[in-house]
Amino acid sequence: MNGGAMRFRYRAATAEGGEVDGTLDAASRAAALEDLRRRALVPIALDDADAAPARSARRLLAPRAGRAESAALFARTLATLLEAGVPLERALAFTTEQAAHPAVAAALGDVRQAVRGGAGLSASLSKHPAVFGPLAVAMLGAGEAAGALAPAAARLADHLDEAAELRAQVRAALLYPALMAGVAAVGVTVLLLVVVPRFVAMLGEVGGTLPLSTRALVAASRVLVGGWWAWLLLAVAGVAGARGWLAVPANRVRWHAARLGLPVVGTLERRWATARVARTLGLLLAGGERLLPALRVAAGASPNLAFGAGVSRAADRVAEGERLSPALSGVVPPLAAQLLAVGEETGRLGPMAERVADVYDVEVRRALRTAVALLEPAMIVLFGAIVGFVALALLQAVYAVDPGRM
Repeated sequence: MNGGAMRFRYRAATAEGGEVDGTLDAASRAAALEDLRRRALVPIALDDADAAPARSARRLLAPRAGRAESAALFARTLATLLEAGVPLERALAFTTEQAAHPAVAAALGDVRQAVRGGAGLSASLSKHPAVFGPLAVAMLGAGEAAGALAPAAARLADHLDEAAELRAQVRAALLYPALMAGVAAVGVTVLLLVVVPRFVAMLGEVGGTLPLSTRALVAASRVLVGGWWAWLLLAVAGVAGARGWLAVPANRVRWHAARLGLPVVGTLERRWATARVARTLGLLLAGGERLLPALRVAAGASPNLAFGAGVSRAADRVAEGERLSPALSGVVPPLAAQLLAVGEETGRLGPMAERVADVYDVEVRRALRTAVALLEPAMIVLFGAIVGFVALALLQAVYAVDPGRM
């Protein structure tokens, strides 16, 4: 093995629809995937060959592939097979067999039957909007119209992989603070439910006046112990009420608009939505889609409904003859509007939209790293202060007891 290289064990599909197993040496997992694609192989499984026991444990504990990941695998597999010259119907048959999510597999089965009956791929995908979103339909439709379905599927797969990676980074960044908050909350709850009542009972036997901090702690403990069921019912009712309120589309738009107005979270969410919309717009324009249909599809790609509604209004203004950058002014950040204006002026709107997406993707990742770096010590200080207050209140109660009564 070369210095610095890793050995990977792979299972992949061939252009003829068969499967092969083997090992390869590569500098990284990404390099190994690229090597397989150069060989016209569709990667199904790729693991570190030198870590078999750990790999087996991870496989047992790994969650089932989600719908988004399975859809991304479909796009990547379809692109690789089409580039290798495999007919569309045969490629769909293989992707249906290899789909890791049952909903994706069922939808692909319907799509395959429709294509065998003479329907177009994008038209068949559009019948399953919950599995294949408008971006996939628009990109593959543009690829069909231009006779470049394989490159369109490859661009779609790249986009879906990047989106999945960003979601994974967000989840990973929030996992440790959420775990820390949960453990601290359980610890404080145990103190208030178990430790404090027993301690107060012991002090009650010897009498005496409790300090103010101890009385406050005892009051909090009694509220929690005596009315925990009421708090639980209140929490359940609150969650049910919030979900019912958010089930109304107009209320969801209001909630998303309120989030955009928050000082720090709103700025971060606006940048994330800008990156998603700009990435979608750039990919569609690069695939040959016209501006107005591409902009309407991009509006639906926004994770924030209020932001997407703003992009839809901008699309209406573009349809009336207004230029894109003024129409998006006030919706996207000023830098994004300026870059899109340059793209319009130079006739390179698609590449410039992707440049906007790159800029704000980097900013979102940087902001997440900074927020987590600040959040962790803040939470440590907060929960340390809570535990310290509990300990101080108990110690003050002990020191306030008259030794003659013990």
